Amino acid sequence: MTIFDDELRDLKEKILRMGLLVEAAIRDSIKSLVDRDSELAREVIRRDHQINAVDVEIDEECIRLIALRQPKAGDLRFITTAMKITTDLERMGDLAEDVCERAIELNEEPPLKPYIDIPRMAEIAQGMLIDVLDAFVRKETSIAYDIIKRDDAVDNLTVQIFNELMFFMIQDPRAVSRAVKITYIAKYLERIADHATNIAEMVIYNVEGRIIRHMAPPSE
Repeated sequence: MTIFDDELRDLKEKILRMGLLVEAAIRDSIKSLVDRDSELAREVIRRDHQINAVDVEIDEECIRLIALRQPKAGDLRFITTAMKITTDLERMGDLAEDVCERAIELNEEPPLKPYIDIPRMAEIAQGMLIDVLDAFVRKETSIAYDIIKRDDAVDNLTVQIFNELMFFMIQDPRAVSRAVKITYIAKYLERIADHATNIAEMVIYNVEGRIIRHMAPPSE
């Protein structure tokens, strides 16, 4: 094994470390909402700098590898894929922070309704993130294609939540502020799932060398 192989392995480990930090941020952001734990929400916000630091570290390492090692073919594809993946992970971390900010606001008001679909959305989005990291490590495109399909479930829940909250706002104008904040959270989770989908597309590119963004999904 060459020094360059070791460097690529270390780069992959850094991406996984960043992914685990993001997954924890998403999990704890929803827990802070459901459990009405504002201190946990503030802790997630404080931890965001760790995600940002790893993001910068990975970008700098990718640039260094391209400049010094002049990688070709699959290795170059892996490094450019890594840079794109970390961009999506960093944005997912920012969205978890956004969830926490809304949770702190909602925790100061009486609950509008039990949280049912929001945790379901978060569970799907977290599962997509965990599985796409697994697909990245194993270079397994079948998992990546499955993740892309799962995004539809998150989109459907988003519409369902919006419709339900619209009913609350029509019935009671006093519920408008809380309902709007919950719709924001639903939108944040939808975007988290979108970023997981982006990573799945990059996994496919890394393995197959095909760019599938903006393309219709393959038939069964």
